[in-house]
Amino acid sequence: TGSLNRATRNRRPRHNEIDWNRTIRANLKHYQRKYKTIVPETRIGFGRKRSALRDIILCIDQSGSMATSVVYASVCGAVLASLPAVQTRMVVFDTTVVDLSDGLSDPVELLFGVHLGGGTDINRALAYCQGLIQRPQETIIVLISDLYEGGNSAEMLKRVAALATSGVKLIALLALNDDGAPSYDHSHAKAFAALGAPAFACTPDLFPELMAAAIQRQDIAQWAAARNIVTG
Repeated sequence: TGSLNRATRNRRPRHNEIDWNRTIRANLKHYQRKYKTIVPETRIGFGRKRSALRDIILCIDQSGSMATSVVYASVCGAVLASLPAVQTRMVVFDTTVVDLSDGLSDPVELLFGVHLGGGTDINRALAYCQGLIQRPQETIIVLISDLYEGGNSAEMLKRVAALATSGVKLIALLALNDDGAPSYDHSHAKAFAALGAPAFACTPDLFPELMAAAIQRQDIAQWAAARNIVTG
């Protein structure tokens, strides 16, 4: 987790990170005379000195066909946003691309509040993500999509190949509807897998384990096979 950094502030501190002087001052208005104590409604703590083990880009398809997957995407976003050892960016797209990284403190509200719902241009979204990459060997792109490309499919696959060649680990998580059933473009899923970007449906309860495997540079296809998850 890194040592305490007293120059930065943390609004969701653990017990050993709390700046008690600032927390007490911030909550004096909540002093309870009857109990002679303060109710700490607001907690202020110190940050941590640490560097990201991996750079993760969460790229979420919000086209019309993904409407029933917004809860699934929100859960995955919340998992990544809560991991202090990684630097996470969140990008959503339909035929346009919107970078929501600045609002990652509350990814669930973020995804429910900004729903695009147009067509689909995965190639454009991956191009934007490609421009964010600074450390290819340390970067993981998680694409949550049904892979129904409305843009240029050939260019999309060329971009997937280029990302894999550069050392980026690209994982395509196939959309799950509210019943937990995957619905996706099977030909594109197979093409992604053939290019070194495994494509499969992963339930939210397995998502943290998947990300741990990716961060540890495990073979994701083997990880999925060991759990009887069909890729491609």
